[in-house]
Amino acid sequence: MRAWWVDRPGPAGGSHGPLAFGERPDPVPGPGEVLVRVSACGVCRTDLHLAEGDLDPRHHGVIPGHEAVGRVEALGPGATRFQPGDRVGIAWLRGTCGTCRFCRTGRENLCTAPRFTGWDDDGGYAELAVVREDFAYPIPGAFSDREAAPLLCSGIIGYRALQRAALPDGGRLGIYGFGGSAHITAQLALHRGASVYVMTRAPEARQLALDLGAVWAGGADEEPPEKLDAAILFAPVGTLVPPALAALDRGGTLAVAGIHLSDIPSLNYQEHLFQERQLRSVTANTRADGEEFFRLAAEIPVRTTTVPYAFEEADRALADLAGDRITGAAVLEVTPEGGA
Repeated sequence: MRAWWVDRPGPAGGSHGPLAFGERPDPVPGPGEVLVRVSACGVCRTDLHLAEGDLDPRHHGVIPGHEAVGRVEALGPGATRFQPGDRVGIAWLRGTCGTCRFCRTGRENLCTAPRFTGWDDDGGYAELAVVREDFAYPIPGAFSDREAAPLLCSGIIGYRALQRAALPDGGRLGIYGFGGSAHITAQLALHRGASVYVMTRAPEARQLALDLGAVWAGGADEEPPEKLDAAILFAPVGTLVPPALAALDRGGTLAVAGIHLSDIPSLNYQEHLFQERQLRSVTANTRADGEEFFRLAAEIPVRTTTVPYAFEEADRALADLAGDRITGAAVLEVTPEGGA
């Protein structure tokens, strides 16, 4: 099969990018796994962190990509949940131990021995991928493959972040950074009657936010015109934490949605945390989060703004993501719908 893998972690877009492209052996599904022929794979900022070395690859030559959509090609021994031809998605969380105290209490996103797609095990920047059948998601018919791909991480994690931000119904939500995950999360919040305020540096992203229904959009470090009941930080920029906390009203919560964040400056207790303001992180998601999100996304329905890239252009997609040249979510068309 053809695939991209992390060769030498480093800046995307340089003379020798961090990814290599070529032939890799076809994966074989093990017990309880399914083999998926990938049609589309979202390009997530976590892929960029992995490629550039912010996240250390768990093994050399790992294939990135954890927003993969495709059809089941073959079943491993004992796999019965899906049939060949079924459309499924492969997400970031691909395995948990099932026995630690977190797994036993419905908090598998905090599992002490998790495995992640495109980090521990090969992901969707490839024509074929394997996944445990109990960690694959059926894809609702409301979405095309390209539309569905960003939902598998940007959507699910955005949903988790919105829960962690404790936004009251009809409340005021601030969103810092407005890329693939944020533009989906804004739709979830608007569906709940929230007023959405967006802080982001890209003019195109600010326009997209307004087009989706945000009441205000400004620069990344601008102060919103009203105090916020909740906020989510999607940009991996620790210097935005203090102004985001300062923008919260009494009792407000800031959720940090990324797996990687640059250093946070010193906080002033009175200005940033007093009056019961809270700062929370987001660590992966549970499968229940994913199932709930897909039901809600199909009901609304959520509309993803995508920028397609040919499969051979994965390195360019990462470089464009690094340079903030993507409005919405980038998606690799690995085997376009209807293709072989």
